[in-house]
Amino acid sequence: MVEMQIYGLAVENDSEAPVLVLKNEELGIVLPIWIGAMEAMAISLVLDEVAFPRPMTHDLLLDTILALGGKVVSVDIVDIEKGTFYAEINVETGGEVRTIDSRPSDAIALAVRAKCPVRASQKVIDVAGTKDAEETLSKGSRTGDDFEDLSPDDFKYKM
Repeated sequence: MVEMQIYGLAVENDSEAPVLVLKNEELGIVLPIWIGAMEAMAISLVLDEVAFPRPMTHDLLLDTILALGGKVVSVDIVDIEKGTFYAEINVETGGEVRTIDSRPSDAIALAVRAKCPVRASQKVIDVAGTKDAEETLSKGSRTGDDFEDLSPDDFKYKM
């Protein structure tokens, strides 16, 4: 597994769909994942440190895991098939790590709350990793070859 950091949230030029951008600085690899608007907001709120008086859905999930004696240890983007990403939430409970199937957007919304690592499998990196965010976002494709010129100013959703 390759550890990734959340680099930002962008909007695809043509469809205006939210895109979560994960990055591994050491490898110079960026992984764009198209997500829903609600999940983009759920991630952005935590990254922007916006407080709510009541728990949101992902806060409730984390609170439930913690109340039951569990700990979210990592989120893994494990597969991609026909443009659809698959993720797993790894929860430690009773000395055992249990894996829960999840959409990547929900898993990452939980990960930012749990402050746990987000990782991607080598297969996902090979299929969808890129080095060119601008070209990927403007073409609406999910793969590309050169993400080096991307800057935080290119993101619509500020963090």
